[in-house]
Amino acid sequence: MLISLCINNFALIDHLDLELGSGLNVFTGETGAGKSIILDAINATLGAKIDRRIIRTGTKRATLEATFELNPSLAEWLSSQEIDPVDGALIVCSREIIVAQDSLRTRSRVNGILVNRKIMDQLRDRLVEITAQGQTLQLGNPNLQREWLDLYGGHPLLKCREAVNITYQKAQKAKAALENRRQSEKQRLQRIDLLEYQVQELDKANLSEPQELEQLTQESQRLSHAVELQHQSYQIYQALYQNEGDNSAAADLLGETETILNDMVNYDYTLQPISEMISEALAQVIEASRQISSYGEQLEADPQRLQDVEERIQELKQICRKYGPTLEEAINYYHKIQAELKELLEGGESLEALEKVYLEAQKELQNKCSELSVQRHNAAVKLETHLVEELKPLAMEKVKFQVQIT
Repeated sequence: MLISLCINNFALIDHLDLELGSGLNVFTGETGAGKSIILDAINATLGAKIDRRIIRTGTKRATLEATFELNPSLAEWLSSQEIDPVDGALIVCSREIIVAQDSLRTRSRVNGILVNRKIMDQLRDRLVEITAQGQTLQLGNPNLQREWLDLYGGHPLLKCREAVNITYQKAQKAKAALENRRQSEKQRLQRIDLLEYQVQELDKANLSEPQELEQLTQESQRLSHAVELQHQSYQIYQALYQNEGDNSAAADLLGETETILNDMVNYDYTLQPISEMISEALAQVIEASRQISSYGEQLEADPQRLQDVEERIQELKQICRKYGPTLEEAINYYHKIQAELKELLEGGESLEALEKVYLEAQKELQNKCSELSVQRHNAAVKLETHLVEELKPLAMEKVKFQVQIT
């Protein structure tokens, strides 16, 4: 029911706040008094087509606002549109009309929320019926007829209808999930093929150590220069411990120095720390010479090992180019695609499972629809009887009324 109407700069109206009483309200007046402007304002508020002449002369902006009282059906529709009622029981429709150069710009709101033309059209059909001479009444509108029958059926029927709506949304969601799964199946299989190839290639590469490439590069350098390193190792050994030339080795010189310092300590104990330093240096030189000798002895030219190392280096570099750029990143990518491949192979919900969910939702929807149909037929029988009883006192004793549900 319309409760109030606020009009600004609309047609001939500068400003009007109209409060309506409960029940029937009648506007009377001579032709041209402006009765139709009120109806035009209500219609425009609810999204009807307008032109710029509807804005009051001398102004460029008009505003309209209509407040209605909610009924259960309208409250249900608002909920489906995710619009909250005002004060729990009201719906406020407003429209702003602005002249912009040679065109009109309008904005419609329901309870302060911007809505489009389609929503306003749906809402107008639920709020008002504006008729004029020769205008077809909405009594023949099947949607409204069904709405009236549901309202007549009361809360049980409306509750059943809401259950149908919920079940329908559930079935649509299951259908969308099934269709998406079918559409993505091809892409899933293509992705599996790619990942299986990559996992196989990385499995074959046997990646485990992020520093392997650096270690192999060092080994390659050592194997490539084995002869040179052996010669240099021998030179170091001679310089430190066993010089075959005219010059004394470092160990010999330090040994002589240690002997002299030991004699000096007998006369001046303050030289003891220096003597200990020389002894320690001698021990370190001897150990260094032992280790460099061992290093040189272990070195040997190994062409086959060098070839194997070079091939492995090239293999790892190829892996890095494809999955890196570093070996560590390639290893991380390997672990990542292993997990992704496992997830894809498991496949989440299978097509069969989704089809089962959809079929169950469809079956549930059919059952709910059947229940709703039964309740509507029962309500129709009661409505037929009720209307006949109401019409008979109007000198229509033989009147018949029948509700057909298709």
